[in-house]
Amino acid sequence: MPPGDVGSLRDCLGDTADRSARHLHGIDASVALNDLARGTSLGGRLPELRDRSVLIATGDQLTTALALIELDGVARRLILCPPDVAPEHLPSVIADAEADALVTATADETRGTLGIALAVTCGPALTPRTEDRVAPRQTEWVMFTSGTTGAPKMVQHSLAGLTAAIKRNAGHDGPVVWGTFYDIRRYGGLQIFFRALLDGGSLILSSPKEPIGDHLVRLGAHGATHVSGTPSHWRRALMSPSVQAMSPRYVRLSGEIADQAILDHLRACYPRARVGHAYASTEAGVGFEVDDGLAGFPAGMIGRLPSGVDMKVEHGTLRIRSNRTAVRYVGDGAALADHDGFVDTGDIVERRGERYFFVGRSNGVINVGGLKVHPEEVEAVINGHPDVRMSLVRPRKSPITGALVVADVVLRDQPADARLAQLQGEILRRCREALTQHKVPTAIRFVPALAVAATGKLARHHA
Repeated sequence: MPPGDVGSLRDCLGDTADRSARHLHGIDASVALNDLARGTSLGGRLPELRDRSVLIATGDQLTTALALIELDGVARRLILCPPDVAPEHLPSVIADAEADALVTATADETRGTLGIALAVTCGPALTPRTEDRVAPRQTEWVMFTSGTTGAPKMVQHSLAGLTAAIKRNAGHDGPVVWGTFYDIRRYGGLQIFFRALLDGGSLILSSPKEPIGDHLVRLGAHGATHVSGTPSHWRRALMSPSVQAMSPRYVRLSGEIADQAILDHLRACYPRARVGHAYASTEAGVGFEVDDGLAGFPAGMIGRLPSGVDMKVEHGTLRIRSNRTAVRYVGDGAALADHDGFVDTGDIVERRGERYFFVGRSNGVINVGGLKVHPEEVEAVINGHPDVRMSLVRPRKSPITGALVVADVVLRDQPADARLAQLQGEILRRCREALTQHKVPTAIRFVPALAVAATGKLARHHA
């Protein structure tokens, strides 16, 4: 969306007589977007929030989506607060982001504990709009980065930067209904929220309290055509019998390394769908999309892309410069980009032939006697076994080498005990054939499931 093309998100709603055209679907309620164009979810409190720095701390994503549409172009700043933020960190979030108003989905019982004087509730029950429409202002968007411990780190974006990678009203073969496993209060989910609004579609929102099988059924019931999630989201979905409840035209992966195994599994599950993966981060924004069905990305993408994104590899990590990157860090004043405007993503890439492959995070290395092991590189080998659904490689403390590599593995099916021993040997043999010795797991443990963080990524806790 070129800057100035849309004054605010409300301009993307439309206002037609067809109430069935476009919806936001939550787990418990749905809202027609053209009803929202004429109504309000804030019960007449919108004028009080003008020019405020508003903390969005709603319990469900539908209410969050409604608040974002209502307040973009009205509030000075929107602060998207994910539900997994520890209560003890909220005071520093409020102070650093200068929050002076609060939007919740329920009565303002949290107002006193948070120390915010103005609290407003938001919900799917709409009332007619009565306030006069005024020229929208440029609202700042503040969101939390992923992968941090302790007090959350926040970055500031503009609406133009957040939506720069999205084509508005792109031509499609039939109606578009986006579905996502993400939370829209995180960068990956927010991108899908914007895609639905700007591209004339509907959106089916997820809920942490909803089992993944139920979510898949709901995606199918609402006719999801485009579905997005992390590779971990999709691996969990493929373990559910309900994965066939929907028939998407487009399957999108982002947020983690998309290895060849998960791309192949999704292509086999949805043979009529286009399967693609995107690279993005909260700080660097959307970098690129790959739709050729292969892991990694073509080496020719390094340099200047037609989209205006510049990419380079320096000291082994991918670095990005574009109009999609965050404006700044909020609170601590840390530099976001280097003196040339490049953001270091922290993702390590390795060139093999005419393609670059992601091998891991610079801060996620396992040190085995002074030798580096990237867990994701080992997981890609393990996940390539036809009987493996997903895996997590982690360190185990060793008095000799400091750490050893071990792997927790989830199988596609639960085989007999005799087969388990055979599978363990097969997986280790694959690792020995593909990896140097210090990267080969010293132990394989079969587990029924792996923990996935609120960001949709595997929960990694390095010893």
